[in-house]
Amino acid sequence: MNNKEHIKDKAWWQRILLLLLIVSPFHLFTLSPLHAQVGTWKHYLAYHEVQDIHAADNYLFVLASNGLYQYNLNDQSITTYDRTNGLNDTHITHIGWSQQAKRLIAVYENSNIDLIDTKGNVINISALYSKSTTEDKTVTDVRIDGIYAWLVTGFAIIKVNMQKAEITDTYTPNHPDYPTSLPEKSTADYDKYISIVETLDPMGPDYNHFYEAKFLNGKLYTTGGYFISGIPDPVYPGIVQVYDGNDWTTYEENISEKTGYRYIDINCLDVMPGNPQYVIVGGRTGMYEFNEGKLVRYHNKDNSPLRGAIDNGKQLDNEYVLISGMKFDNNGHLWVLNNQTKDVTLLEFDPVANKWTDHHNAVLTNSNGIGKHAFRSLIIDSRGLLWFVNDNWVQPAVFCCDMENDVIVKYDNFVNQDGTRYNINWITCVCEDKEGNIWVGTDMGPFMIQKSEVGESSVTFYQVKIPRNDGTDYADYLLSGVSISSIAVDGGNRKWFGSDNAGAFLISADNMQQLQSFTTANSKLISDNISYITINPTSGEVFFLSDRGLSSYISDASEPAESMDDDTVYAYPNPVTPDYTGLITITGLTYDADVKITSSNGALIAEGRSNGGMFTWDGKDKNGKRVASGVYMVITATSSGSKGTVCKIAVIN
Repeated sequence: MNNKEHIKDKAWWQRILLLLLIVSPFHLFTLSPLHAQVGTWKHYLAYHEVQDIHAADNYLFVLASNGLYQYNLNDQSITTYDRTNGLNDTHITHIGWSQQAKRLIAVYENSNIDLIDTKGNVINISALYSKSTTEDKTVTDVRIDGIYAWLVTGFAIIKVNMQKAEITDTYTPNHPDYPTSLPEKSTADYDKYISIVETLDPMGPDYNHFYEAKFLNGKLYTTGGYFISGIPDPVYPGIVQVYDGNDWTTYEENISEKTGYRYIDINCLDVMPGNPQYVIVGGRTGMYEFNEGKLVRYHNKDNSPLRGAIDNGKQLDNEYVLISGMKFDNNGHLWVLNNQTKDVTLLEFDPVANKWTDHHNAVLTNSNGIGKHAFRSLIIDSRGLLWFVNDNWVQPAVFCCDMENDVIVKYDNFVNQDGTRYNINWITCVCEDKEGNIWVGTDMGPFMIQKSEVGESSVTFYQVKIPRNDGTDYADYLLSGVSISSIAVDGGNRKWFGSDNAGAFLISADNMQQLQSFTTANSKLISDNISYITINPTSGEVFFLSDRGLSSYISDASEPAESMDDDTVYAYPNPVTPDYTGLITITGLTYDADVKITSSNGALIAEGRSNGGMFTWDGKDKNGKRVASGVYMVITATSSGSKGTVCKIAVIN
């Protein structure tokens, strides 16, 4: 470093120290996992099952659970790869290393191709993926020959030049130069290094199967399978995985050895109030109680009121004791949905006393007295009413249960405020917003039961109308025709909608504006088929469960605080360094708090209202220019205008 550079560097650090001294009486936060940058995506992928290994100089590329990671043989560090740090797709099926080209080829299930070097640089070759054809493009094998990779598909053999990063030839079976033989596929690296790789822990869950989840007690509790009558059963192994923000825990898996029945298609769970280690789950073969990840009690038709499903007039055995919804009430009693049974549909279970109470009601059965086929999505709203749906095309319905009086109301006449009747096939979920409205997800889009009609014998399935703002009086129904799979409400009363094939949507608190639309094409979302959405209320991290794994997005809304004070309201990152270009977050706010950011001389720089308990600032003034170095005041007040708090942000350019 020359003298001029030294002086400049010294001056820069002096400026930092001065600003820190000014801000020091206030909270200083840098970005951490708990305080991730708004707009950041994360993937939580499994690397549990090792499928292939390729040595690349001093590194190992490992294909595991259809994900990719890199192991440094010198310093034992691990680098995982996903769409957040360079890959262009998910679910890798084949990899191969070219020593001559110094690149790894990664082929995805959908025939997309990435080339990766040991420094993490990625080049995408999308020609095969983008090729429009009715023929089978699935790559079934990859062979390496010098700088070339040979890809075997159903319609042709594809030759990829890994050095030039291009497809050079396509050989169909009638091609005169169609290869009659390919280079031998070597397993030498796998055989040599598997003993090392098996000891590695790239972090992440054990499985990429995620179906339903709950965020409670600072932990993400997830299930890994589903079963709905009339839909092909994937027969997923029983999977319960819990994430505490740092580590994943997989619950005991050898359950069938203890019960004598298969442990599969676990699709719902809840956590005992006051005891985050006690978790009860349900699936295709009954109900299971876990304490600290170990099975402590199992319920089926032999030792409880639960019953096997009725099929063609015959009760099935313990292989089909169908549980698809459960929820603890404030008394610590678990409400349980038992599908497709005779005289048993809704039950209440006291785990402390091991006591069951039957709440069967004729309204929950079909004309033959058999319970509905697909009860699911059990919630308890702010009024103490229990809600669930029947997700089946034969008799789709929404149910509201007054638990105290043991009264159940069925809603199956889907008429909106304009008198339009809908022939709905699938009702997937039910959710309450912060205003007390009930939202229902269907294959026709979302509907709302307004707060004023909740509990009535009949209701209107209200559809929000979004004005086109094109000079006409026309409006469109919110997400009309989108098959909704999940609904979650964040701290700012904004609605997150997951869909079966169209990704995820964020709708404003007043329901009038689509704020975000996430798909695999325009974001780092893992899959467009979302099975469930749940939200970390503290950080605002939104988790998307899918058929390809788990991904999340750091949103700009969190649960509001009940009150604001100088100890709980703070900004991060603080100080804001020259290399930081993301949003600055102020957290710990009350609902709809008024926020003003001013310079040290009192000039107004930015202002707005909190989303739940969070407000974000882009670090720019009202003219869109990054503010100068200095200390900026964050002045807050409650929505009613009462005195709030003051904190400071140091900006260093």
